[in-house]
Amino acid sequence: MIRAVIAVAAVAIALLPVPIARDRRVTPAYDAVWLWAGVRAQPALATARRLYLLQGQVEATDPVRYAAQRAAVPHLGNRDVWMVVRVETLAWSPEIYEQLLAALGRWRAAGNRVVGVQIDFDARTRHLEEYAAFLRGLRARLPRDCRLGITGLLDWSANGDPKGLDALAGVVDEAVLQIYQGRHVIPGYQAYLAKLDRLKLPFRIGLLQGGEWQPTPGLEENPYFRGYVTFLVNPRDPHSEE
Repeated sequence: MIRAVIAVAAVAIALLPVPIARDRRVTPAYDAVWLWAGVRAQPALATARRLYLLQGQVEATDPVRYAAQRAAVPHLGNRDVWMVVRVETLAWSPEIYEQLLAALGRWRAAGNRVVGVQIDFDARTRHLEEYAAFLRGLRARLPRDCRLGITGLLDWSANGDPKGLDALAGVVDEAVLQIYQGRHVIPGYQAYLAKLDRLKLPFRIGLLQGGEWQPTPGLEENPYFRGYVTFLVNPRDPHSEE
């Protein structure tokens, strides 16, 4: 759990990552970042104008419970903030919705510019219509000025059911498609990105800090492309094994 208060710096920087051809690892400009539980504060946070910060987790226990992932309400200053909720199950009770909305209210009351809630759920590619129905119900409960975002799997672009993809497009404001799983970049991710023309909703590409990234031709010309979000990680211990 991250306990440090994140320093705020209004630094305007370029959006696009800069690939290093030698080892194909990316040195991103940290315009938008995810900050997860257990990741220590680092200089990249000072330059981020858009912050996706993990707030809570909906756990598939019996009964289902909402577990906060931060010890205190953050104070993040003049930047756009997305409150992220990691979700293990969509079987939410009314109390789960109430806890999420209460957390959103506390974050906003503390002066944070919370522009949206992002749901981080591993929705199965063949069941996107069901996921869209859940998201539609969540959206109806959110304040009218609060956007709704989701994370997405690369497989959606290649194998997602067209009806399911269209249903998502009518509900969410953005999807962030992750090119990694855990702490490793997915091999062959470019083949999936080449099929992004099937996705008719605003999207960003989720990168792994220090991981490989080579843009695919035409990505920046895609009318739904909105940029990148970098998943921050702790520096690797040089004495540890892969």
